[in-house]
Amino acid sequence: MANSFGTDILIQAPDPKAAAAFYVNQLGFQITGEMSQMISVHGDNINLFIEKGPALAAVLEVTVPDVEEAKRRLVQSGCEIIKDEPQFPRCYVRDPFGLIYNLTS
Repeated sequence: MANSFGTDILIQAPDPKAAAAFYVNQLGFQITGEMSQMISVHGDNINLFIEKGPALAAVLEVTVPDVEEAKRRLVQSGCEIIKDEPQFPRCYVRDPFGLIYNLTS
């Protein structure tokens, strides 16, 4: 299985601008993009995306060869699909150990 972690991490916050300001002022990130519901802040090694919404644990990105096959296998292994929006595309999975990741191919 040749899966890999991406450099993108997503969080949700009720006030993305306040969250972005924290990461800029406290950790030295730079705002690199703003849309109506999401702010991008990039550092040297990761890209952090802050989406408007209720607080959600950090979402890592995992690249797999086949998203549908991975979803099926992960659910059979005790994972929970917590958000599935193929049109975006995104599929958030919470594994039995609490880690949340977006499956991408």
